Amino acid sequence: MTATQRSRRLAAVKTADAINAIEGAPVSDYARRLSSSWARGEITGEQMKAALLASHQKLAAQVRDHG
Repeated sequence: MTATQRSRRLAAVKTADAINAIEGAPVSDYARRLSSSWARGEITGEQMKAALLASHQKLAAQVRDHG
């Protein structure tokens, strides 16, 4: 990954975080860690999405089963 690509990804993460803050949408620490890993090129966008989806599905199952 080039420095330019990394810079663009970091800017995209900062923009997404700012939009979420404006909208009042909380972002979990886990999601922040995944975003940082993606910005550094450690994981792909697909890996990040899959990890977030799995995390949300697990949380939904916990709420459904214990809610």
